[in-house]
Amino acid sequence: MTAVQYRVSVQVARPLAVLGTRFNSSLTLEQQNAYNKTKKDLNNDQGTPILTYETVKKKSQQPSENEYLIDVREPDEEMQGMIPSVVDLPLSSLSAALHMDGEKFKEKTSFQKPAFDQEIVFYCRSGMRSLTASDVARRNGYKKYAHLH
Repeated sequence: MTAVQYRVSVQVARPLAVLGTRFNSSLTLEQQNAYNKTKKDLNNDQGTPILTYETVKKKSQQPSENEYLIDVREPDEEMQGMIPSVVDLPLSSLSAALHMDGEKFKEKTSFQKPAFDQEIVFYCRSGMRSLTASDVARRNGYKKYAHLH
């Protein structure tokens, strides 16, 4: 009996691009700025006003009955820090809460339901959920809404 030998050849595919290469890493500074502006404009396609940190800071230091600062982060994220004088209403429950009557809203959230003509400023960690919250408010009939980005 003769021994049969088999030769196996294995080729490893090489990646076409280096992992970790970012899309805009080869763009000039001018191109990166144009890209970032376009991205920001697309994220703000509803026409939602974007407030600066300085504006929101002033609002938090001088609370008004006609304005609400609403933190739309989830409860476990609030431990990372909060802006003074805000109220908590996670994005995951915002839509349902805005459909409640005033009494049930206050029972669930421990603050008065905003009137349709009151200014509401939403904020979160990165600005995406606050933008979504602004859209939810708009769709529910609120007229004065903005977000911190």
